[in-house]
Amino acid sequence: MIIGSGFAGLSAACFMAKAGMHVTVLEKHATAGGRARELNAGGFSFDMGPSWYWMPDVFERFFNCFGKKVEDYYTLQRLNPSYRIYWPDDFTDVPADYNALQELFERTEPGSANKLDKFLSDAAYKYKIAMQKLAYKPGQSFIEFLQWNIIKGIFSLNIFNSIKSHTAQYFKDSRLRQLMEFPLLFLGALPQKIPALYSFMNYADIKGGTWYPGAGMHSIVKAMQQLALELGVEFYFNENVTEIVIENKTAQKVISQTVNCQLPTANYFPADVVISAADYHYTENILPPQYRSYSESYWDKRAMAPGCLLYYVGVKKKLKNLLHHSLFFDASFETHGRQIYETKEWPANPLFYVCAPSVTDSAAAPANCENLFFLIPIAAGIQGDCEEIREKYFELIVSRFENRLGEKIKNDIVYKKSFSHNDFVSEYNSFKGNAYGLANTLWQTAIFKPRCRSKKVRNLFYAGQLTVPGPGVPPCIISGEIAATQALNLF
Repeated sequence: MIIGSGFAGLSAACFMAKAGMHVTVLEKHATAGGRARELNAGGFSFDMGPSWYWMPDVFERFFNCFGKKVEDYYTLQRLNPSYRIYWPDDFTDVPADYNALQELFERTEPGSANKLDKFLSDAAYKYKIAMQKLAYKPGQSFIEFLQWNIIKGIFSLNIFNSIKSHTAQYFKDSRLRQLMEFPLLFLGALPQKIPALYSFMNYADIKGGTWYPGAGMHSIVKAMQQLALELGVEFYFNENVTEIVIENKTAQKVISQTVNCQLPTANYFPADVVISAADYHYTENILPPQYRSYSESYWDKRAMAPGCLLYYVGVKKKLKNLLHHSLFFDASFETHGRQIYETKEWPANPLFYVCAPSVTDSAAAPANCENLFFLIPIAAGIQGDCEEIREKYFELIVSRFENRLGEKIKNDIVYKKSFSHNDFVSEYNSFKGNAYGLANTLWQTAIFKPRCRSKKVRNLFYAGQLTVPGPGVPPCIISGEIAATQALNLF
């Protein structure tokens, strides 16, 4: 039994079915995908959640495990430029070609091209160790990491050094530093609190590349669901799981309630093993108290990655100066970071991100229209989410967007929907309305994350962004494999 059909749930379902298990997936929504659902309105197709395709090797490995290839299900296009960063007075297009990127660095800070080589050589080593030796570990004990190549390289992994100080060893220019630190914006802490181990994300960005899957990120969901169906997995949609029945420390059945039903009824699904890819905290709270692995005080002390204020916007004209991905770093990185990670307040002048898939994919919007996805990182657990706040921030960021592009869009908006803290809680049962799980601080990495196996229920396992290996689409796919592998050990 799998609870949830996001990337982690779909991954777990496929691996369990491959092993010969009869697999049932219960999903709260009407379609698969969880946070990676698709919103279709007025001819626009919006990816509701993830919009960056990094680490293509993880996706390829996943499909290879089933004798398949990515291209059996969807196409990939590498974006060039990878993305644009807007600074207070100009912008930088980050090229996909590495030689062009070196030239960009050298123009910005003489001598930095060679330093970039050294930085990425170090990041490549970390990426190799992270993906081959760390990411697929279940994080159950220290023993898993007692391998000589990990032990001897412990200092090379820079787990006790911050990414901020690590980056400063190579680059002096503030823009180059921010360019290298930007992938960490969603890891849940200021750069000075994130281990330098995570510079492997720069390798994923620069060497692995930024890609676009044909028809958007939801095409990955469709591909994984299709694979699951080919393997015999059964899906039940509009099923909101409300209880896991435990007898003798064993999960016996899962109870759900049909959503959007005039006469709500409880449905009972027997289970030999349960893998919950729903929100970990929510799953704990539908267990009897004596079978919960973690207390409320434990959860309240977790450092969370950000929540999000999102806008899905359809515009009835094409925009001239627009890339697929744009990062608006035309405000203070440090101030916004402190406000979402430390003071936990609504940001005064936020950084934000814009995805425009219609630049690459004409099917994402009607003819001569643009599909725009705006994202503002906000504090997890923030209070005061309301329409007034959402409108205030929309006006703020759209004005900045218009000023930097040199084009107006407000009078050409034909569709707009917002999604934020309250929606993450109601739609995804998200703990504190988080969008990206736990912060990837040192003491919330690997064995310090909530365990993928229940401490008190012998056949209950967890997958997703709140357990190993962490947040992001590739880690969630890996998480599903880890949970399935652990569950299969019972048989």
